[in-house]
Amino acid sequence: MSTLQTTLNAASTADLPAPAAAPATPAVSAKTWIAVIGATLGAFMAVLNIQIVNASLADIQGAIGAGIDDGGWISTSYLIAEIVVIPLSGWLAQVFSIRIYLLTNAILFLLLSAACALAQDLPQMIVLRAVQGFTGGVLIPMAFTLIITLLPRAKQPVGLALFALSATFAPAIGPTIGGYLTENLGWQYIFYVNLVPGAVMVGMLWYALDARPMKLSLLRDGDWAGIITMAIGLSALQTVLEEGNKDDWFGSPFIVKLSVIAAVALTAFLIIELTVKKPLLNLRLLVRRNFGFGMLANFLLGIALYGSVFILPQYLSRIQGYNAEQIGTVLAWTGLPQLMLIPLVPRLMQRFDARIIIGIGFVLFAGSNFMNIFMTNDYAADQLLWPNVVRAIGQALVMAPLSAVATSGIEPENAGSASGLFNMMRNLGGAVGIALLQTVLTKREQYHSNVLMQSVSVFEQATRTRLEQLTQYFINHGVLDRADAAHRAYVAIGHTVQKQAYILAFSDTFYLLGMALIVALIAVFFLKKPGQTSAGGAH
Repeated sequence: MSTLQTTLNAASTADLPAPAAAPATPAVSAKTWIAVIGATLGAFMAVLNIQIVNASLADIQGAIGAGIDDGGWISTSYLIAEIVVIPLSGWLAQVFSIRIYLLTNAILFLLLSAACALAQDLPQMIVLRAVQGFTGGVLIPMAFTLIITLLPRAKQPVGLALFALSATFAPAIGPTIGGYLTENLGWQYIFYVNLVPGAVMVGMLWYALDARPMKLSLLRDGDWAGIITMAIGLSALQTVLEEGNKDDWFGSPFIVKLSVIAAVALTAFLIIELTVKKPLLNLRLLVRRNFGFGMLANFLLGIALYGSVFILPQYLSRIQGYNAEQIGTVLAWTGLPQLMLIPLVPRLMQRFDARIIIGIGFVLFAGSNFMNIFMTNDYAADQLLWPNVVRAIGQALVMAPLSAVATSGIEPENAGSASGLFNMMRNLGGAVGIALLQTVLTKREQYHSNVLMQSVSVFEQATRTRLEQLTQYFINHGVLDRADAAHRAYVAIGHTVQKQAYILAFSDTFYLLGMALIVALIAVFFLKKPGQTSAGGAH
């Protein structure tokens, strides 16, 4: 296994002392590629599982007798477990060996997928989804770790492009697959769909990963204080973000208590990690320029990536009345172009500075959101086509180059920390983004509704005329009582105002997503070309 310094250093040979003869690129065995492809297939399935379930949540809630509020825990339990296990995976892989740890969790992920499809009630589903999230969360950082440790520098862009399929393509295509399966086969198939590709994944990993002895002695010396405070802090924070808007944020004692727990636990975690001899995560990596600014850009990418996957289905469902399959068809255009473009990204990284590619990607992704800030009542599938295609191109250009630049120069012993932090930050960004968008959507709808209602006054001639037209319409369509018809006219105008207010609020959320990506673009300006070091020697 080559060192991470060698495999990730993307600097051109012109930036290095000229050797007597250029070394040949190390050959990558077929077995190594099978391991990398198998691991990235697992990461793809784990990320896909989040969005594919969200697209069918209403059907699942109805089938197992869950209310709308309680049913949200079907997704929340998965996300909590996933975000906790991601930073743990580097250490646990050392304890149990990569082969045993990855294979065990891959097999459990499949078994739990089948079990979720057979769940009879909400408590069963929540428990099964939590354990599934814990096993699925392992698959994401382990794929990233294998790419940046097994592949030589010249081949890493290919591996990172494969990983980008899980990080950006999977969230985009999830609602499409979920909508189709739910409408045509039933909600159970959103879990059964994991079984066939999952069996292929297990077979590839079984064949390609070399056996290594377990190091159970590491359990005795583990950073247990860090593990416990991190698990409590991240669980509390994720719950606050998922449930906050529904419970009126700090108007809820439950949310207040969890916020205090999260703040105390995560503060303690930071102190512990910076003071113990063998920390769970090497947080000092964050002071390295490329990794620190790369993490910031990745966090903001998570906000926009998961935020846009959340907000578009909300808009299409509430405003346009689309069902799950129709929503999936619209969102397919945020995924399919990525499938064609991502394989070309490694070649672009060979010919151009990765920072330029990242910058162009963020500009396009931001632009796709700004294209949606002037929505009207007729803004539907046709109008969303080009913004979605532009978004797909932008997302495809960002992920692999950003991963390569951010992790360049990371040593092998820090690979687990780098992978855990990088992937956790993107998921945390998604949780923050969705929570923020839910709140903004609610507040801005109220604001726009108040503004519009000031214009729709009974003292205005246009309003009185419209009320009379609607009243007459209801009378002509079978309402005998004129007072009842007038009441219905008032209600109809109220619905129209509320719908317009929501459309304006959705436009505001796209503006917010675009601005988050502009900040990410600014962070890219601070990235150094891989291979350069500061005067102090930090990478």
